[in-house]
Amino acid sequence: MSDCQSGVESVVQEIMIDDPRYPIGPFTPVMPATPDLRSTAIAAIAALPDTLRAAVAGLDEAQLDTAYRQGGWTVRQVVHHLADSHMNGFIRAKLALTEDSPTIKPYDEAAWARLADARLPIEPSLSLLDALHRRWTAIYAAMAPEDYTRSFVHPEFGQSHSLDRHVQNYAWHGRHHVAHITGLRRRRGW
Repeated sequence: MSDCQSGVESVVQEIMIDDPRYPIGPFTPVMPATPDLRSTAIAAIAALPDTLRAAVAGLDEAQLDTAYRQGGWTVRQVVHHLADSHMNGFIRAKLALTEDSPTIKPYDEAAWARLADARLPIEPSLSLLDALHRRWTAIYAAMAPEDYTRSFVHPEFGQSHSLDRHVQNYAWHGRHHVAHITGLRRRRGW
């Protein structure tokens, strides 16, 4: 069994909630974060590109265009969303590291998922995630403990988000969406 397959299986095993919107539960940050928690989150971010590739391996066009739940995005849209979201997350981390508590620009995820690039084959987004996560994990792995206290302000929530919270959020976000795909595959017998 490859590392990718075992990663996908661990995500499927992680599914404990019978809510297709939140198959691994809602995001709940652990604060204060420990060095071990940070390392685990960074490892999850590093693993996402391979785990996602394993989750979508062998899916045909019709399967890629199947919604993971009624009223939800298609598998194709989920893959493109991960690229969109994680590009934004990477930039937010860099802003927090280079500016004093910057206010970030939110974006309309649902509107982005309706744009023409969300109908492209998934390979461009998979390749983008490969490169993006390599750069992102290099930054997180090189940060000093005090760097994790740096933050940005999210205007939709009106509060500051530390990089400790941010790294945990994106580790969860990747597992969350891979679980959407693997849960769909399990339910459909794909």
